[in-house]
Amino acid sequence: MAYGVLLSLSSFGLFLMNEDVTKGLSSLLTVLLIVVPLVSILFTTIYIFNSYEFIELLVAQPLKRSIILFGLYAGVGISLLAVFWIGIGLPAIIFDGTVVSWYFLLSGSLLTVVFVSLAFLASVVTRDKTRGIGISILLWFYFSLIFDGILLMVMFAFSDYPLEKLTILISCLNPIDLARIMVLLKMDISALMGYTGAVFNQFFGSSIGIIVSVLAMLTWVIIPIGIALRVFKEKNL
Repeated sequence: MAYGVLLSLSSFGLFLMNEDVTKGLSSLLTVLLIVVPLVSILFTTIYIFNSYEFIELLVAQPLKRSIILFGLYAGVGISLLAVFWIGIGLPAIIFDGTVVSWYFLLSGSLLTVVFVSLAFLASVVTRDKTRGIGISILLWFYFSLIFDGILLMVMFAFSDYPLEKLTILISCLNPIDLARIMVLLKMDISALMGYTGAVFNQFFGSSIGIIVSVLAMLTWVIIPIGIALRVFKEKNL
């Protein structure tokens, strides 16, 4: 509920302060790229560790572990998606309602389920709650801050070489960067695209670039939860 109130206040406040809807969405993009991943991964990790006794009870029943894990994943994921759509989706549709808003909501939804998947992976690799939360925070910190620093360092060190194709590949290794590119390609704000967004637009164009971003984001959803399922099946609770 607090998460939903925070998103609603941020959305309505930013849209009301900016007469231009595009500026409101641009300002709200910071909330999308920072707050949504942080809350998604932390809430999911804490929920799983707080429900560990219940999970052990379910494992003792004649239920497949895959059903248990995907049931938990669906419960947490749908809850966070519902709050995201109420907190940001409704204001975006009310104040804008264009295709850009729908792409904005698509990127936020994908970002939510990606970090829920990462949270499940961080929660099943360790039994210690403090360590699991620490892994989740480190993952968020890496994708939101450290990754961009590494990318800039690589670009600066190898500036004499053609790095366009390599930049596209590296960008696919960061779901937050993919969400940013997806929104900015549709908004067509060249000043905010940055180097990676400009490269995506140059090589793929807006439409194909968005499709590539969505497919890469779906890969980020599937791989972590797939690894988490394999670890969970073999784990001795």
